[in-house]
Amino acid sequence: MLWVKAFHIISVICWFAALFYLPRLFVYHASSEDEISNERFKIMERKLYRGISTPSMIATLIFGFWMLSYNVQGYFSGGWLHAKLLLVTLLVIYHFYSGHILKQFRDDKNTRSHVFYRWFNEFPVLILIAVVILVVVKPF
Repeated sequence: MLWVKAFHIISVICWFAALFYLPRLFVYHASSEDEISNERFKIMERKLYRGISTPSMIATLIFGFWMLSYNVQGYFSGGWLHAKLLLVTLLVIYHFYSGHILKQFRDDKNTRSHVFYRWFNEFPVLILIAVVILVVVKPF
């Protein structure tokens, strides 16, 4: 079980690194005005999303559910896990919405400013804080 937990934590760290960086690329992409920068950001966003973010998300979910399988009844007896799973679900939705935004940039159809993406970038931070508190403190 400790190996599974270790790989879960590693994949979570990788996923969050990508979730923090991809919206930051959106900020810079929305601010770019020349074609060379525009094309460079498209490549960087695609490679980050497909090569790091999505595989890390999949690994996070696999290792997380694998850990749950060791003690399903025990874990679900506390309300903290329900709250954590809800937040993880929101994070998965955020991940796929980021993929949608990536496609808008790819197709040169972005209509939002860099300010929107600066705020958009804060969502995973809030989720991370809440999830860590739920897992460590288990307040309910």
